[in-house]
Amino acid sequence: MSFSWARAGTWVVAFAVGGVYGLAGTIAHSYQLGWFPLGLVLAIIGCGALLAAVRLLTMDRWATLATGFGMIGTTLVFSARGPGGSVIVPQTTLATVWTIAVPILVAIVTLWPDRVGPVREN
Repeated sequence: MSFSWARAGTWVVAFAVGGVYGLAGTIAHSYQLGWFPLGLVLAIIGCGALLAAVRLLTMDRWATLATGFGMIGTTLVFSARGPGGSVIVPQTTLATVWTIAVPILVAIVTLWPDRVGPVREN
């Protein structure tokens, strides 16, 4: 595929949407329903579904990677200590799982092989 401005615009939009999903997952991952980490499960499912949708609809690994970078970026920014010393995401087991799960999801969906049609013999 060659470069086009429309494709670059797709990457920018994908980055922004990934950032929104990453922010939502970063905030919601700590919600638990009794002993069950419902927020973490829904955040992983939501981010995985977004990555798969971008990959399948655009057929572009770079758009998927841009979406993933948006997710990873917001996860890291909002997990760090702020200028006033406040922390949005405290360091817990769920936060560690969330921080590790996002890059793994991005890697799996981005590196997943393209669909290949049946091989015909001549």
